[in-house]
Amino acid sequence: MTAPCIAGAALEPERWLPLRMRAMFDFCKWDVQCDDLSVLSPFPLFLEQSTATLLNKMAEALTWEALAAEEEILENPTLIGRLGLTHKLEAALRARSRADSGVHELRVMRFDFHPTAEGWRISEVNADVPGGFIEASGWNSLLAGSLAGATAPPCTSELYAQRVLEAVGENALVALVHATAYSDDRQVMQHLARCFSARGLRTCFLSPSHLRWIDGRAEIRASFASGWPDAIVRFFPAEWLPNLARKDLWKDYFQKTHVSISNPGAAILLQSKRFPLIWDELRADLSIWRRLLPQTLELRDIKFPLDDEWVLKPALGRVGEGIGIRGITPEPEFQKISRHARENPGKWLAQKRFEILPVTTDEGEKYPCIGVFTIGGKAAGFYGRIADKPIINGAAQDAAVLIISMAEERSE
Repeated sequence: MTAPCIAGAALEPERWLPLRMRAMFDFCKWDVQCDDLSVLSPFPLFLEQSTATLLNKMAEALTWEALAAEEEILENPTLIGRLGLTHKLEAALRARSRADSGVHELRVMRFDFHPTAEGWRISEVNADVPGGFIEASGWNSLLAGSLAGATAPPCTSELYAQRVLEAVGENALVALVHATAYSDDRQVMQHLARCFSARGLRTCFLSPSHLRWIDGRAEIRASFASGWPDAIVRFFPAEWLPNLARKDLWKDYFQKTHVSISNPGAAILLQSKRFPLIWDELRADLSIWRRLLPQTLELRDIKFPLDDEWVLKPALGRVGEGIGIRGITPEPEFQKISRHARENPGKWLAQKRFEILPVTTDEGEKYPCIGVFTIGGKAAGFYGRIADKPIINGAAQDAAVLIISMAEERSE
């Protein structure tokens, strides 16, 4: 039986450095360095085709189960109140009726899969504003082009652009709404704009404050642009929206609109890591979620001090921030996380730890994570990350994910 995934050999600097340069200029990957470390891994992760197919099928099943659960949660204000959201977010979601749940053709999610001795497990779904488009598109294709026998998975950004085109039509105007103060967010929007333009779509870079909502439609009001977008790509976290100065700048993201939003504000319901805590009160079939996500409990059901079998997570943490694992997280930081969690139990949860199977690389053992995108419920590419420790956070590197035949895999 082949390994769930394996690491390829590191590319020599004379081959890897030009690829990194192309990632910057061809795919807008501007943040290639963090302190003294490269953000991009010099070696790829290989998946056998049957493994890739399995991951895609599981991600699609997880998506449809989650969307069914989301519609149910929107009907029940009590359940919304248990997800660790702010009062403003709760109020906005409670005002949204079942009829407002909308269509799902532009819903984008990324499920983070990890190989274990018991098979693949997931740690979370990035359902609100998932990242990794550049890496799942550009870096995968660049590495595949330099390695014989390996192929890149489908290009996530091109699939996204095609789905938007199908939803709104050629020459439609797409508002790319993001946190304009952050270059790492702007690079994603710049990359997507290129893909959208290649499909005949018009794009406009905006912050949420550049839009005014009128009867369910969004009007661009900025010194540099005007118009009525046909679609909005939101790369601005839902929990940040209530921080805007005026309610009329953000509340419509959580309402029924006449413009396609990818993703709508309701996606924050699934983004919350406390989502599993309400499963038993839902009618929706969540059998795949129950099989792949580790046991998740309220803090009141866990004995403190925690041992190393449990992971502390904030309800709305992103990029691995705030996660505490005894023995992995530095002890002073773990104690700080543990104290904060116990002081705010409704905003935290405890999750059973699973042991990630490491891969052997030229730099020693590393711990992989395969992010599987879905768009409109259909599998849409892979985003790989790899870390020195069994926790995938901001210190992890981006690794290309490539498909390889069993014969090629054995020859590595």
